[in-house]
Amino acid sequence: MLVVEQLSVNYKAIKALKGVNCEVKQGEIVALIGANGAGKTTILNTISGIVPAAAGKISYNGKDITQVPPHEIVKMGICQVPEGRRVFSKMSVLENLEMGAYSKSDKKMMQDGIERAFSLFPRLAERKKQLAKTLSGGEQQMLAMGRALMTSPKLLLLDEPSMGLAPMLVEKIFEIIGEINKTGTTIMLVEQNAHMALSIANRAYVLETGEVVLKGDAKELAANPEVRKAYLGE
Repeated sequence: MLVVEQLSVNYKAIKALKGVNCEVKQGEIVALIGANGAGKTTILNTISGIVPAAAGKISYNGKDITQVPPHEIVKMGICQVPEGRRVFSKMSVLENLEMGAYSKSDKKMMQDGIERAFSLFPRLAERKKQLAKTLSGGEQQMLAMGRALMTSPKLLLLDEPSMGLAPMLVEKIFEIIGEINKTGTTIMLVEQNAHMALSIANRAYVLETGEVVLKGDAKELAANPEVRKAYLGE
């Protein structure tokens, strides 16, 4: 579904990505793990068209999307839930969800999207008229995910969904990520909580300073002594 080939990205003099290769097959959950500054978020932002590639190629369903602008990428079926949630704080929960469907003109599709978000996240239904800024961190994460799902994406890019959440909520969010995947949405997941990421993913890539240093089956990586020591605190 998604193929990233020899991707390089520079932030002025800093080489954020150095010839990264990775791929996501339809129906998978693929995790990107690594320390802060390893280049995980940069990969997602470059796939989304937010950050330009210095070199390399990104293909989605066989089409080169390396130079495609972000709003067109969303229309093609790729949507990103950004790090730090980035909800529209002065809008209500319902208005945030409606903003997620900006590229859809079909009213029924919008209504179906809202109902889907409310069935996945019942707490959002209870708070639909509340301003987003009054929600807890966990609720804002649910809203950010619900907003992204309004476009009915084929590929969902999730950036640090567990950041700043209480352990109980982290488990709930990952449970919902699994449910979203089971309904047919392919997922690429960037996550500091390597233990949770590897427990839910099919495959994973380990990044260090802009390069892929390990890749493979998520369960095998979780059992790898190097990974356990560096990322699982064992």
